[in-house]
Amino acid sequence: MTKLSARKAVYTGSFDPITLGHLHIIERSCVLFDQLVIGIGVNQEKKPLFEIEERLRLVEKVTEHLPNVSVCSFDGLAVDFVRKLGAKVMVRGVRPLTDIAGEFTMMMANRQLDADLETVFLMADEEFVHVSSSLIKQIASLGHGRSLEKFVPEAIIHPLLERVKVPSTDEP
Repeated sequence: MTKLSARKAVYTGSFDPITLGHLHIIERSCVLFDQLVIGIGVNQEKKPLFEIEERLRLVEKVTEHLPNVSVCSFDGLAVDFVRKLGAKVMVRGVRPLTDIAGEFTMMMANRQLDADLETVFLMADEEFVHVSSSLIKQIASLGHGRSLEKFVPEAIIHPLLERVKVPSTDEP
């Protein structure tokens, strides 16, 4: 059996699109672990805004300043993906208290699937607790490009506006 590393962590999610809240969790995780893998999950039941290849490219672009981060996609259970990578830790970002119940349930299920894996929860900072992909998609669909700067990395704004194909209402 492969020995799992506690110095390698995996942060999974859909990252559709990646937000400043996600990026903040990634940057904080980089300090805690020697290696951080961002695992972009493929959910067959959801219709993503960005296809997996574009999400990979966008996440790689906004994390290129972090030397101990790598990005890849996965299909299936997150615990299988984490185990396959030889990691022992799953990182989860938690926003408001409404996230706690769902994340706790997922953590308990993951413990049943693989008792050797640990879940580390990082609470979102105050400035990011309200940021969600749904909110970002709504703001983008209204064409508020400059407003998006408060929610997503700058490199995400243009692709996001292009994807929703709504003319910007911002002044030139």
